[in-house]
Amino acid sequence: MNHLAEELMHELTCETVFVIPVLGGIEVLESVVVTWVIMAILLIASLLLTKNLKVDNIGKGQLLLEAAVGGLQNMIEGITGDHGKKFVPYLTTVLIFLGIANTSALFGFKPPTKDLNVTLGLAIMSIVLTEWAKFQKKGARKFFKSFAEPVAVVAPINVLEIFIRPLSLCMRLYGNVLGAFVVMELIKLIIPVGVPVPFSLYFDIFDGLIQAYVFVFLTSLFIKEAIE
Repeated sequence: MNHLAEELMHELTCETVFVIPVLGGIEVLESVVVTWVIMAILLIASLLLTKNLKVDNIGKGQLLLEAAVGGLQNMIEGITGDHGKKFVPYLTTVLIFLGIANTSALFGFKPPTKDLNVTLGLAIMSIVLTEWAKFQKKGARKFFKSFAEPVAVVAPINVLEIFIRPLSLCMRLYGNVLGAFVVMELIKLIIPVGVPVPFSLYFDIFDGLIQAYVFVFLTSLFIKEAIE
């Protein structure tokens, strides 16, 4: 049992890959490196897939690409509404990034979203975007006045909600990804051959994609609520 606990703790630990010799040394964790790898893959894939796009005589590859991108954008636009169209590219990018990050264990990587710093960073970006959308839509006067609605006495609660929302987004994504990772590692350590495969289909693929969708879905709802 002690050996099992040690193996599990080793898998859960975010190891330092290298140190940048600046300001006494900046440790770069494994989750950061995997995030950089995913970003590089998305960037290269975007450049390759959007190369030589045509208006006429479209090939099957371009049709599939347009169908996939259009499907994702329509799905998110259906949540944000017409007023939130300009946020759809960002939300679509986050959805694709999280989908890859949450399922990266299939390729031998530790999911970067099991690091609380990664999920917190994503959550803070989502709430900053939400509040900025609200500020742009209402203007400074109505933006600050909205914290005192419906009555001034609830102003502290409305302000507190700004900090609660990213925490909620962060912990939901982090907890589910970490929980799925722990369960899969336990199964692999106890029964290393054969049995983990069907469980991996659920925990690494289905659950990972569901959590990516839930994160973007909630962010889209917050933006819609802010701009309507």
